[in-house]
Amino acid sequence: MENTARTLEIVGHLLDSGLMNEILDRITDNGGNFEVVRFDAGRTRDEVSTAIVRVSAPSDTALKEIIERLLALGARVPTLEETDSRLVAVTQPGVAPEDFYSTTIYRTEVRVKGEWLPVQNQRMDVVIVVESNTQTASCRLMRDLQVGDLIVGGVDGIRTFPPERANSDGNEFAFMASSVSSERRVELAVEEIAQDLTQIRADGGKVVVVPGPVVIHTGGANYLASLIREGYIHALLGGNAIAVHDIEQHLFGTSLGVNMEKGQPVHEGHKHHLRAINRIRKYGSIRAAVQAGVVTGGVMYECVQKDIPFVLAGSIRDDGPLPDTEMNLIAAQTAYSETLRGADLILMLSSMLHSIGVGNMTPAGVKLVCVDINPAVVTKLADRGSIESVGIVTDVGLFLRLLAGRLNLA
Repeated sequence: MENTARTLEIVGHLLDSGLMNEILDRITDNGGNFEVVRFDAGRTRDEVSTAIVRVSAPSDTALKEIIERLLALGARVPTLEETDSRLVAVTQPGVAPEDFYSTTIYRTEVRVKGEWLPVQNQRMDVVIVVESNTQTASCRLMRDLQVGDLIVGGVDGIRTFPPERANSDGNEFAFMASSVSSERRVELAVEEIAQDLTQIRADGGKVVVVPGPVVIHTGGANYLASLIREGYIHALLGGNAIAVHDIEQHLFGTSLGVNMEKGQPVHEGHKHHLRAINRIRKYGSIRAAVQAGVVTGGVMYECVQKDIPFVLAGSIRDDGPLPDTEMNLIAAQTAYSETLRGADLILMLSSMLHSIGVGNMTPAGVKLVCVDINPAVVTKLADRGSIESVGIVTDVGLFLRLLAGRLNLA
C-alpha cells in the first residue's frame, strides 16, 4: 500500500540547537520516513534556518501521530498549503470525537475561516473548542464538553509556538535550565531564584508554591512561612498533609511525632497529627482556628494572615481530613487551575503528585522551579518540555534555608 505523506516546514536555529536531529529522529522512531526537500541554512549565527521535509507513514493514523509530535516541536504546514482546522461536533456530553487534537503546553493557534485564532487558556492534554459565533478558540477539559461543541480534529490548521531553544553556547541560566543534576551547586540556583522572586514581588507578579509535607519534616516550615509573610508567595497549592504537619509542628513541636529540635520520636507522638486535625475540626476551618488564637504561627497561619488563597486537594490516604481539604477530585482540580491563572513562577517543593498535576495545568512561559531529593521527580517535571524549568536535586529544608538567607529572611 502506498504511504501517506505530508510536507512540513521547520524554521529556527535547527542545527546548533539540535532541533533538526530531534525532528528527524521523531519521524523514524515512530515508524515514518522522511525526505529533506530543501534546507536553507542560516549564513550567520543569528540567522535562522529553514527546512522543508516530506514525511511519510504507512497509514493515515500513523502519519497523524507523527505530525502531532512534530507540531509540538514547532513544525507547521507551508503557507501555500495551509487549510482550515477541521471542526467536529460533540454528540455526547463529556466525550470528544475520536479524532480530537490533544494540546501541548505551548502557545497555539488554529485556522478558522482563513483566520488564525489564538487558543485561550492554554494547557496540555485537553481539546480545543471553537466558538463559531464569536470566532474564538479555547482549551477545554474533555469532561466539560457539551453536545454541539465544535472541537478541532486531526492536525490540519494548527500551529504551535515553542520557545526558541538556546544554542550550545547559551548563557549560564540556559545551561541550568537544560539539565537536572545533583552535582550543580545549589547556591547558584538559589541566587537565580532569589533574583526572580525579588523582581516578581517588585513588579506585582504572582508566585505559587506547591509544598509537600517533607517541607515540614526537614525543618523548612519557618523559612517557607517567612517567604509568605514577606510577600514573596501569593498562593499555595498542596494536600491535606502539608497543612496537618505544619499545624502539628506549631501545636506540639513535632512532625510525624518526631521532635523537630532534637530529631527524636516523642512518647505517643504518632497521635499528634490526629490531635492537630481534631483541634482544627473543632473550630471548623484553619482560618477560624487562627482567628480564635489556637494557631499562632506556621505556614498556614501566614497564609491566613496575608489572606493568600490556598487549596488543599484530598486523597484516599488522608487522615481526618482537615475541614479545608477538598475531597471532591474534580472540584480540587478546578480550584487548582483557577488559582494558577496569572502565575509568573511556580515553586514546587518535594510534592511529586501535586507538582506533576500542577505542571500539567501550566502553559509554557511560566517558570517552574522543582526541588526534590529524588532526581526522578525533577526529571519528570523537566520532561514536560518547558525550557523555563529549573530542576534542583537537594534537601528541600536546606534549599529553603539558603533561599530565606539570600533574601535576608533567616
